[in-house]
Amino acid sequence: MSAKRKNNNDSSGTSVELHTRRKNRKKKDKKSKGMLIKFTKILTLVLLLAILAFIGYGVKMLTDANEFLNDSYQPRKNSKVNDNIDVQKDPISLLILGLDDNDKRNLGSARTDSMLLLTVNPTTEKVDIASIPRDTYTAIESKEFVGNDKINAAFTYGGVDTTIDTVESLLDIPINYYVTVDFAAFEKIVDAIGGVEVDVPFTLTEQNAKGKKVVDLKKGRHNLSGEEALAFSRTRYVDNDIERGKRQQQVLEAVAKKAMAVGSIAKYKSILEALDGHIQTDMPSDKILSIAQSGLTKDYQFESFAFSWMGFDYAPYGEVVSMVGLHQDSLDYISHKLRLSLGLEQKDERDAPDFKFQSNGIVAPKTYPQDGLAVDQP
Repeated sequence: MSAKRKNNNDSSGTSVELHTRRKNRKKKDKKSKGMLIKFTKILTLVLLLAILAFIGYGVKMLTDANEFLNDSYQPRKNSKVNDNIDVQKDPISLLILGLDDNDKRNLGSARTDSMLLLTVNPTTEKVDIASIPRDTYTAIESKEFVGNDKINAAFTYGGVDTTIDTVESLLDIPINYYVTVDFAAFEKIVDAIGGVEVDVPFTLTEQNAKGKKVVDLKKGRHNLSGEEALAFSRTRYVDNDIERGKRQQQVLEAVAKKAMAVGSIAKYKSILEALDGHIQTDMPSDKILSIAQSGLTKDYQFESFAFSWMGFDYAPYGEVVSMVGLHQDSLDYISHKLRLSLGLEQKDERDAPDFKFQSNGIVAPKTYPQDGLAVDQP
């Protein structure tokens, strides 16, 4: 089937509108109000970046935070050389992975439920964020598997290293650091801060993390518990993967703001305890501290990007699977923006103040099967 295929799911605009088949796959004192405002601003990126900055700041308050950071440190097997990076001066990329596994679900192996790629440039004081649809069809290569599958399968086939290699290949972006966190921590954090206020735009009945349909929300503004917040941010039955990513950002921002407003050392200790054993990163503690300091002293501006895409059904082995193909110009555009942030490309006409991205709807061949077995979704 030709890769030059258009689809009505195109969602481009001012910001680009953007299964694994295998069973086995997050102060005591307020020293300065102005400082707190700046700190809160960096925390509103997404929860997991907030976790890094929060933990770093927490080291100054909690004597057990250093132990927590050391326990969370997990270097990559095939790590790039990051020793000479000064995170207060040099641009960095950070891959944040939300893992869909815990002892109660006992899936056998973790699956990547969400992927966020961030670039942080302390010189331009800008953070760019791209949410990668987990159903994106792409090439994966590891010791266990060589072929094409959904991008969220990469973690099952080879863990963090294979996931990073896959994302780097898809987006042509070098990744400096990673952070993983499972959803058990997410629920505990929300509960530790007393829930979060969120506008729910639809009625929702959804499974909780234990696989039971116990979350029942009506349209309107609610103070969501950890279980409810997770179900709302993860549901895929009311729209699509792109809108799901937007909901996640909405909830994560609410969590980050609430976390910085709780005002109790006991609350912060509860947050650290909630994260204990649920987060891993290859970023050393000194660099986490530096990111926290950078967040306090710089006025970061944030820009989010979502891919323009199309959906298709694919059944190479008999089972029909729904997948996502990214539009080539969307892939090129977001790659350019992230590489520009990292100092790897120069500005061009796509960076003009009046430029508005509009996809031509042609899917990237590397995100669409070329064997003629794919069927485009209406």
